[in-house]
Amino acid sequence: MTSAPLPRILRRRGEPEYPTFLELFFDLVYIFMFSRLAASLAENLTVRGAAQTAVLLLAAWWVWVLTAWLTDLFNPRLPIIQATTLLVMLGTLLMAIATPYAFGRYGWLFVAAYFGIHLVRDAVLIPGTRVNRPIQARSIRVFFWFGVTVTPWVAGVFVDGTARLVLWSLAVAVDLGSARIGWPTPRLGRTELASQIFTGVHLSERHRAIFIVALGELILSTGMGLAGSGFTAGAVATGAVAFVSAVLLFQLYFQRVQRILAPPSVATVERVRSGTSTSYSHLVMVAGVVLVSTSTSLVIHRPFGHAPVELMVATLGGPVLFLLGSVLFDAVVTGRTLWSRVLAIVVLCALVAPATLLLPPLAGLVLANLVLLITLVGEGLAARRHLVEAAAPSP
Repeated sequence: MTSAPLPRILRRRGEPEYPTFLELFFDLVYIFMFSRLAASLAENLTVRGAAQTAVLLLAAWWVWVLTAWLTDLFNPRLPIIQATTLLVMLGTLLMAIATPYAFGRYGWLFVAAYFGIHLVRDAVLIPGTRVNRPIQARSIRVFFWFGVTVTPWVAGVFVDGTARLVLWSLAVAVDLGSARIGWPTPRLGRTELASQIFTGVHLSERHRAIFIVALGELILSTGMGLAGSGFTAGAVATGAVAFVSAVLLFQLYFQRVQRILAPPSVATVERVRSGTSTSYSHLVMVAGVVLVSTSTSLVIHRPFGHAPVELMVATLGGPVLFLLGSVLFDAVVTGRTLWSRVLAIVVLCALVAPATLLLPPLAGLVLANLVLLITLVGEGLAARRHLVEAAAPSP
């Protein structure tokens, strides 16, 4: 029994836990996805536009998360898993193509690609794990809950406006929420997400990779916006500030990750208790980067003059979301609150936000970067002081 399908399809103990080249290749489609989301929001920077973008981002993120879990649990070097990953990549590409028109005439394409992805994945995993009922039950539970949400997703295709937004918001909330509680299913119970469902190192690396992809989209949108701007002084200055934003976000993310995940025991904690939570906290951080990209693309074409309220909200909202996501991630992994970033959020919302209403859009970007820079420097000095204190001999 243990020599047939189970060893072939599941990732074995002791196998390399770092992402394969195919997994990194799969992530490339998310550069396109994030760019479509940022561009769509830039064209409709309203409360409704933000809500629509959030729904589409949640759906796209859920596809990425389930694919990361797929290659975390199952052998990514197996041809059937590789083929499944490529088909999911194709479906994600179709979702990205439909994204700007998902709340218009191409809602059907977005939904068809979304559910096609899940059908392909479950058609592989459910039969492939038939010799091990507990493992197979996980896939059946996921499939059951997608059967629940197919109704609001499909119903949303046949209505417009607010009705579609409400139905799809409900559907994606159930998709993510059901996972958080282990996909409770009649007769099958629910999956205990804290019991050997994640391998730890691999999933951590996948999260880092998708964050890099989000930063790559920020660089891409900045470069494309600058290339089409005529290289005016304001556009060039905005491009430079946006590049600094990308560097600061990179440093704030990776310096903190290196500090809190350096001890092996911490990686173990992350594996045992926070598989879904780390995915959700990274979603918030990635959403922040997408919002930074949105505001940057708008400021490049309008660096000076009066700043609309919605543009200032986007300009500061991106860094706030990133900082909030990093606070949540830190709390999940270490069980502590990262007060330096909580303070940065307060400063951005309480002090910088009122000032930006009186300043040109480019100044708003600069002020947001200044808060990020001070936070980065402050955390670096604090970490160095702790190292010195730890190395000092006891009296």
